[in-house]
Amino acid sequence: MGVKFDCKLSFSEHINEKFNTAYSIRPYIDRLQQLKLPTLKYRRLRGDMIEVFKIVHNYYDSGAVVKLNFHPFSATRGNKFKLQKFNCHYNIRKYSFGSRVVNVWNSLPDYVVEADSLNAFKNRLDKYRTNQEVVYDYKSDLTGTGGLPVCA
Repeated sequence: MGVKFDCKLSFSEHINEKFNTAYSIRPYIDRLQQLKLPTLKYRRLRGDMIEVFKIVHNYYDSGAVVKLNFHPFSATRGNKFKLQKFNCHYNIRKYSFGSRVVNVWNSLPDYVVEADSLNAFKNRLDKYRTNQEVVYDYKSDLTGTGGLPVCA
């Protein structure tokens, strides 16, 4: 009765060995899907979008955050909090937070960015991104963003 395991190994070593043999032979993408863990790339993008939401909705002191300019003609396409792209000539600015988030933020629909609270935004963002490949495939990009990073 109970769990049988090798007497030479402790219980925790036995569990680790069993887990490692069950998941190590599978490809990385399959393991992420099986364990329902998003990729590091997706978690970074999600964190960036959460920070942009906080900046746009004034959760932070305006003097202490990155300056994000709203697009002046945002009534035609995209969400109503559409950000403006800016020119950059050097890679250090091209890959900075301010330019990295513009296309991804502008690709989000209105019902996601107009959330009442931070938790509502997180839930809507997760629901919107559930069918995207980038959640479990680290080689893919977000769809509908026009490429990453951005500089006009």
